[in-house]
Amino acid sequence: MTVDSPQPAVQRLPGPSTNLASPDGSSVPPAPRSGGAKVRILETATRLFYEEGIRGVGVDRLISEASVTKATFYKHYGSKDNLILAYIRSQDERVQRAFEQLVADADSPTDAVRAWVAAVSDEVGRSEFRGCAFLNAAAEYHDPRDPVRQVVAAHRDWYTEQLASLLQRAGHPLAGDGADELMLARDGAMAGAYAGDAIAATAALGRVAERVLTV
Repeated sequence: MTVDSPQPAVQRLPGPSTNLASPDGSSVPPAPRSGGAKVRILETATRLFYEEGIRGVGVDRLISEASVTKATFYKHYGSKDNLILAYIRSQDERVQRAFEQLVADADSPTDAVRAWVAAVSDEVGRSEFRGCAFLNAAAEYHDPRDPVRQVVAAHRDWYTEQLASLLQRAGHPLAGDGADELMLARDGAMAGAYAGDAIAATAALGRVAERVLTV
């Protein structure tokens, strides 16, 4: 699955294989690829926002690194706020596609959950890993009514629902509770792996997942 610097208010504490960009529902943004001006701007924003934080990257920097003019930037996005939303929404869409592929490739719902754990474990060990892109964004926008936070909340609701669906199909008696545990363990593994010991963090995620699957 799942599911991407200076030190802005990115995730340091608990709260996009291609990469989650591996087919796992990950939250490390994928590597940039070539494209037209609109695509280049979004890819540049994806890289910089994830590596350095959303608020820490200005429009002039985005324009320079995307090799576009100011007029082109505003023609396609109108404002930095619109680009930020495009970034968050594009990550949500990518994670959804990757998660769906992971589930489709698994032989059973239980196998899908274990594959998800393995994918998250692989993700947090990558050199480019900077925590969960969605939690990072939420850390920078404190108002839950902010459009960025609303997209993050919708993404997390979707994610939890997908985990609950897998657990329900696996016969878990309290699939919603189990999904909440998996989501919290995943958040903790991402924060713990980035701030500390990735092996210990992912081992703990694996133990939680096994306990949830054997209820």
